[in-house]
Amino acid sequence: MEVDAALRERYESVAALIDDAARAASRSSDELSLIVVTKFQPASLVRQLHSLGVRHIGENRHQDAEPKARELADLPLEWHFVGQLQSNKARAVTQYCRVVHSLDRSSLLRALDRAETTVGVFLEVNLTDDPGRGGADPAALPGLAERVLASPRLALRGVMAVAPRDEEPRRAFARLREHSDVVRGIAPEAGEISAGMSGDFAEAIAEGATHLRIGTAITGNRPADR
Repeated sequence: MEVDAALRERYESVAALIDDAARAASRSSDELSLIVVTKFQPASLVRQLHSLGVRHIGENRHQDAEPKARELADLPLEWHFVGQLQSNKARAVTQYCRVVHSLDRSSLLRALDRAETTVGVFLEVNLTDDPGRGGADPAALPGLAERVLASPRLALRGVMAVAPRDEEPRRAFARLREHSDVVRGIAPEAGEISAGMSGDFAEAIAEGATHLRIGTAITGNRPADR
């Protein structure tokens, strides 16, 4: 299908920057999974992203994601839920998302455990001192990891976080790497790190991120009616 020239340019620019950041960190970009976050964007844009080679799509609102995933069911896409998830919507989300990046509490774990198929999960870590922000307290990670491992329907992938706005991103992501080490001590196979957004993915790559969640740098601004 025809791809908007501006979208192609943004995608290729970000891909080049990812390659540069990986080389600077003595890593290969082949180690990295790019998740393009398409919240508020139409299904037609996701079709264009697929034409560009994108296979991982991120969404953070169930009410937007579900109809979009249904409309695009003909495409070989892997859907990732990357936003805060209410427990009462968890099972519905697992109908189309195979990976949830925001597991941060036991009640959500129990809800996800009722999925009809295996769901990959990242433990979201709160990197701030504000308990009102999303993410689990780092001290809770070992217990959450153990409970995920005991679930027959959940597969522990690793850890996820959003860098605080008032802190240098690389310093925050260095702490996330330390939290990843704690989780890997419990589940050696759960070594993936979901970190890095449009403004800080280079810093995340430098600190070991494996999954980048990039939205507006690729998709552009949200439509005017959203």
